[in-house]
Amino acid sequence: MKIGIIGLQNSGKTTIFNALTRSEAEVADYSNARAEPNLAVVNVEDERITHLTEMYKPRKTIHATVEFIDFAGVARHSDKGGFPPELVQAARITDALAVVVRNFHHDLMEEPTPSTDLESIEDEMILSDLIIVETRLERIAQDNKKGKKTPQTVLEEETLHAIRDTLNEGAPIRGMKLSGEAEKALRGFQFLTQKPLMVIVNSDEERFGKNAPLLAELGAKYRTIEFAGNFEMELSRLTEGEDIRLFMEDMGITESARSLLTRTAYELLGYISFFTVGPDEVRAWNLKRGQSAVEAAGVIHSDLARGFIRAECFSYADLLACGSEKAIKEKGLLRLEGKEYPVKDGDILCIRFNV
Repeated sequence: MKIGIIGLQNSGKTTIFNALTRSEAEVADYSNARAEPNLAVVNVEDERITHLTEMYKPRKTIHATVEFIDFAGVARHSDKGGFPPELVQAARITDALAVVVRNFHHDLMEEPTPSTDLESIEDEMILSDLIIVETRLERIAQDNKKGKKTPQTVLEEETLHAIRDTLNEGAPIRGMKLSGEAEKALRGFQFLTQKPLMVIVNSDEERFGKNAPLLAELGAKYRTIEFAGNFEMELSRLTEGEDIRLFMEDMGITESARSLLTRTAYELLGYISFFTVGPDEVRAWNLKRGQSAVEAAGVIHSDLARGFIRAECFSYADLLACGSEKAIKEKGLLRLEGKEYPVKDGDILCIRFNV
């Protein structure tokens, strides 16, 4: 899972990135000259993996991971309009976008306006997508004049015209109801306003926890979470222990920034986790909710999907209740599932296959 962190300059994006990843990326005012994004891959916090490791004592444990990408800040009222092309190109690989909006005092800036800042980012994303749509439509028109019209380009052109109308109305693509064929025609574009989006309100310690109306306003459009960015960044640099829990309690924080954002991203993208276990390895895997056992096999390795026979399956909850795989089998809770079985969150799978 790849999450792109975007926002206006001085919104505190890199502070949030450092808090999430325990990185020490440079935090500086007006740092838009930085061309390369900050990257970090972190483990998904999941107590189920900890319990499974204790039970199986494997040679290695592999968590599901999230890759965070911290893009350079977007200049407010840019003369060029839209996001910089290099940001748009890099953002194509992300699964979701997290927009950071400033809700803290800054000596060199006016009082924070999170709602207005979010609107600015939305406008820039819409403009960036419009530029791509217009460019592609011009090329299709040129090809049509040369007699290169095909059923595929006709569908693509019709879809792009509908998208242009939506964007011109100031609405994102993600809200459109597109047919399966239309979505297929758009796969090569990866429009910014088509990606799932969440909002991070980056508050200072004075404002944190006192923004119910703001969170409700933003939450009416997008999944919205609030972080005390600087506090969370400092917290992430402390050694795990009692002090961290006490500091969190004092601020009214019940869950780490990383855990909260990861959980929100899972909900936004519709992800679940399933597990494979054994003496060699205990591992967590990401899967889209509703995907089948054969698709889960393909996530592990393409050969397992190609030669799929069946999936031996039991749930983490049943294993925890029974205490061992032996007890699972004795109680008849081990199931044999076929290709079409919809994998559930917490399922433990063993794929039987023959290539």
